[in-house]
Amino acid sequence: MKKTLVMLPTYNERENLVKLVPEILSIGPDISIIVVDDDSPDGTWKLVREMAEKDSRVSLIHRTREKGRGTAGIEGFLFAVRSGVDYVIEMDADYSHHPRYIPSLLSEMEKCDVVIGSRLIHGGKERGRNILRTLITWFANNYIRLLMGVDIMDCTSGYRCFKREVLASIGLEKMVSVGPSIVEEVLYACVLKGYRIKEIPILFEERCHGETTKTLGQYLDTALKVIRFRLRMRKELL
Repeated sequence: MKKTLVMLPTYNERENLVKLVPEILSIGPDISIIVVDDDSPDGTWKLVREMAEKDSRVSLIHRTREKGRGTAGIEGFLFAVRSGVDYVIEMDADYSHHPRYIPSLLSEMEKCDVVIGSRLIHGGKERGRNILRTLITWFANNYIRLLMGVDIMDCTSGYRCFKREVLASIGLEKMVSVGPSIVEEVLYACVLKGYRIKEIPILFEERCHGETTKTLGQYLDTALKVIRFRLRMRKELL
């Protein structure tokens, strides 16, 4: 197995990480984890710090000033680029992205540059989500595909595997997303660079513990940001 770093942006995920971190590490000795935590009130960062003291494959970025899914993701990716690993997996820490799919993601990397865990291709499914969130996902993906001109079905999936050199080449330092729109911003940069992207089916499940932090305002912000990405990136990356 190539050296792989799993990047987990977190906020109040202590209950999930107790089980998730050991489960990820058990997949193989060449897998390590970087948790990027935004000073969670539930002490997620304290738990991860204790784990890191016991296992060198676990690392922590504890952010006390800057907060947001977007900036956390960028900081985690930049850490991954500096670490020199072969592959970088991005996933949520709430078990909506189950670690059982990690071997499947990695198995495709010899033929691809980016692999996406998709709930919207044949074989992909959702479980436990309410109808409103399912409709938002459907609308968001159709909107993004139309505006960005991509043929990827699940553009909003944050369960992805990248070759390290892909992340090193897409201008992470210039990205503007503070919130969840970082998922689409990174994806669009990969598309414009011409990287080989493949989707594999996954079952997307509602989180095990805690509550989602994603708001309607963040969905609207992503819709507006997509327009900004398209205007800026086509000029800078092409």
